[in-house]
Amino acid sequence: MGEFVTLTYQGESFELPVIVGSEGEKAIDISKLRSETGLITLDPGYANTGACQSSITFMDGEKGILRYRGIPVEELAQHSTFKETAYLLINGRLPNTAELRHFSIMLNDHSLIHEDMKAFYQNFPTASHPMGILSAMVNALRSFYPELETSEEETNIMVTRLLAKIRTMAAMSYKISRGHTVVYPRPDLAYCENFLNMMFDTPVKPYRLKKEVIRALQVFWILHADHEQNCSTSAVRVVGSGRVNFYAAISAGIAALWGPLHGGANQAVVDMLTAIHNDGGNFRKAINRAKDKNDPFRLMGFGHRVYKTYDPRAKIMKKICDQLLDSLDKHDPLLDIARELEAVALEDPYFIDYNLYPNIDFYSGIVLRAIGIPTSMFTVMFAIGRLPGWIAQWKESMDDPNWRICRPRQIYIGPNINHYIPIEKRE
Repeated sequence: MGEFVTLTYQGESFELPVIVGSEGEKAIDISKLRSETGLITLDPGYANTGACQSSITFMDGEKGILRYRGIPVEELAQHSTFKETAYLLINGRLPNTAELRHFSIMLNDHSLIHEDMKAFYQNFPTASHPMGILSAMVNALRSFYPELETSEEETNIMVTRLLAKIRTMAAMSYKISRGHTVVYPRPDLAYCENFLNMMFDTPVKPYRLKKEVIRALQVFWILHADHEQNCSTSAVRVVGSGRVNFYAAISAGIAALWGPLHGGANQAVVDMLTAIHNDGGNFRKAINRAKDKNDPFRLMGFGHRVYKTYDPRAKIMKKICDQLLDSLDKHDPLLDIARELEAVALEDPYFIDYNLYPNIDFYSGIVLRAIGIPTSMFTVMFAIGRLPGWIAQWKESMDDPNWRICRPRQIYIGPNINHYIPIEKRE
């Protein structure tokens, strides 16, 4: 017999079953709470609410653990490629040689986008943010590929198509924004190499692929591939629960990722480091401001909603950042400031007491800068990396036998009944 939690309300007791996950996590099943007691729960921001049961990603914020399908992210970052990690998340297991080869062929075959889509890009206002463009263009794919998602084969083609095209769409948006000739994907280049070439190759200056840059991009995307039920992933699940088409659900995730507190955090870190640099590099002034409760200033890239220790992804990204800058023989003054801030944060009692450890955004922005990605494209890079996770979460929610359309409740705090007054009597 399972474990229960007893709720006592108005002299009556109710037993609520306890659900136990494969890693020992426990949750109180309140699915029948309202029907049996008339009560609902109130949990602003859903910090204590489990919206689903999932077999994709495991996180332990207290211990600093992150695993995809049971595999530690540290192992994937060291040994895997982004393409292989994407297959793992979407299909639930690592591919064998034949499966990975077939997946690679499909990514290549679907990498071109319809030529008519160029007109969309060219007619966005010049000041349009790349994330808004990407969200709109992903949504528009439904018009170009309207076939029904009725079989497993069609679904596999559909999700692989988006994985293949999103890098082409992102690179094309950058090229068009610069007024440059669009570079098409090449069949002889792998996933990450193709993206870098589409971004930076020009007719007058061919792009030279460097293994250190390719490696850094692989790891960046692997570390961002999924992160459990975060804001954008929840958006994909919530919108998808209405049984909208696949592209609309992913477009919602892109829009949710756009915010500075989510996907835009790495750009915010670089903006903060730039501001400190322009202020003479006075990082201690920034630290003192962050400690001042009366100052709205906050240090970006420190602390995390879930992790209460060092973000495991940050450790990996810090190492990649150091290796990349050394290999490129680049000196970035922002990295010096970042290292000073990190040293203080790891020793200062204020940061330790409030669990304000450096997170992945603290280093990823510098990595993207070193690669040559413009700041306006940082969040787009995050979106490309997160796409396999969104796809995996969408597929899982579609196959969930306990599916229900998402419909949260609320506690109403507005006025009581207030009858209509004709306009002539309102004076």
